[in-house]
Amino acid sequence: MKEIKKEAIDQEVFDLYDDYAHNRIDRRQFLDRLSTYAVGGLTVASLLRFIMPNYQDKIQVGADDPRLKSKYIKYKSPKGAGKMRGLLSRPADGPKKLPGIVVVHENRGLNPHIEDVARRAALAGFISLAPDALYPLGGYPGNDDDGRALQRKRGRNEMLEDFIAAFYRLKNHNKCNGKVGVVGFCFGGWISNMMAVRVPDLLAAVPFYGGQPAAEEVPQIQAPLLLHFAGLDERVNAGWPAYEAALKEHNKEYTAYNYPEVNHGFHNDTTPRYDKASAELAWQRTIDFFSEKLR
Repeated sequence: MKEIKKEAIDQEVFDLYDDYAHNRIDRRQFLDRLSTYAVGGLTVASLLRFIMPNYQDKIQVGADDPRLKSKYIKYKSPKGAGKMRGLLSRPADGPKKLPGIVVVHENRGLNPHIEDVARRAALAGFISLAPDALYPLGGYPGNDDDGRALQRKRGRNEMLEDFIAAFYRLKNHNKCNGKVGVVGFCFGGWISNMMAVRVPDLLAAVPFYGGQPAAEEVPQIQAPLLLHFAGLDERVNAGWPAYEAALKEHNKEYTAYNYPEVNHGFHNDTTPRYDKASAELAWQRTIDFFSEKLR
């Protein structure tokens, strides 16, 4: 099987996958357009294997890692779906009380990658809670295509309520010190921004390439923000100038980083959009930020 090098793939292929992953085109349109790039010995099948997530081989922190205590918990979401479930992780050894991080998935439910990210946060010395917004519909179905289809059946504001409820569940957990932040990716980045708007007790928010709140909502933000943007992500970046102007106008605390020449999803190491140097730098900045604001 011919190995595909990331450098040999046109940027249009990554843009096409972004359109597909964010529901702007369906699977048939995605495959039809992908066939345009099946040249020079490449096949649609090989391109598909290259561009799609590989969860099986990319887990950094396993579910059975002895350094952690991880389990699924259920919690109430009175203003959202009613009943929710999430992965709760913390170090096996350490202080009795830990700062908390809510970890918010992308637009396809709590898949293995986001569970892995939540365990990474726990290994860094936090207690993390990664909810599954698809739990009211049966939970993450085992693949991202069906996960995206399920998530489209839920209203995003109702899902926001589910993540706000997760914040309070974590804040009041007997292993949490009561200081809680949020990190989210793509859809989860929007949730992180909106939790900063909606949750006065939130002490830190880290949106990765997330959609922005409306300008009139910015005055409500109390939490310091650390924002990560991908240089090639024209779709999300288009909203940043207006958001930054509103943050400045209302004297909000924020730091923003734009990582040049990387794609939306650059932190996700299960797809070729992953950029190791930028992802590791962004994650270290995230952990340092939470350590400063939550300890």
